[in-house]
Amino acid sequence: MTTLALIRHGHTPWNRAGRIQGRTDIALDPDAITELQGYKLPVEWQKADLVASPLLRAKETAKIIADCSPKIVSSLIEMDWGAWEGLRGVDLKADKSSGFRDIEDWGWDYCPPNGESPQDVWDRIKPWVMGLRKTTVAVCHIGIMRMILAKAHGWDFDGPAPFKIKRNRLYTIEIKDRLQIVDIEPIRLEAR
Repeated sequence: MTTLALIRHGHTPWNRAGRIQGRTDIALDPDAITELQGYKLPVEWQKADLVASPLLRAKETAKIIADCSPKIVSSLIEMDWGAWEGLRGVDLKADKSSGFRDIEDWGWDYCPPNGESPQDVWDRIKPWVMGLRKTTVAVCHIGIMRMILAKAHGWDFDGPAPFKIKRNRLYTIEIKDRLQIVDIEPIRLEAR
C-alpha cells in the first residue's frame, strides 16, 4: 500500500479574480508567496517524494513549503478548460447559452468546449497514481485533486461533493488496488 498526499497550489491573480486558469501558466501572487513562506510540510511528510505539476504556480508552492525543488510530473497538469480558460465562471454561469454547469452536475463526461472531461483527466492521471510505490506529496491543482478525491470517495460528480478542497492542507489517499481516503479531515501545513 502507498500513501499519496495532495495539496493545492497557492493563490494566483487569476484565482482571486475568479478566472478559470486551466493550463494557462500563471505564477503565484505576492500575497500567496508571503503566506506560503509561513508554512512547511508536517514533519511526517518531509521525507516523502515531492512532485508537482509542470505549471509555475504548483512548482513555486512545492519549493516554498518543502524548501526543495519538486520532481515534475507532466500528467499532473491542470484540467484543460479549452475555450473557457481566462473567463470567469460566474459570467459563464450567467450566460445560459454557454453550457457551463456547477461541479455537482458534471458527471464524468462533462466537457468544456475544446477541453477535457473529468474522465479524460482521470484517464491521463490514473497510470501515474496507480503506479506509485513510495509515499508521495503532490502539489497540483483543484481539477486534478477533484478527480483523485472523486475516485477515492466513489463520487460521480452527481450531487454535492463529499469533500471541500482548501489551500494549505494535505488530502491523503491510500493506493492499493483502488483509492481509499486515509483521513476525512485534511492535514494542515505546519507553521514555520
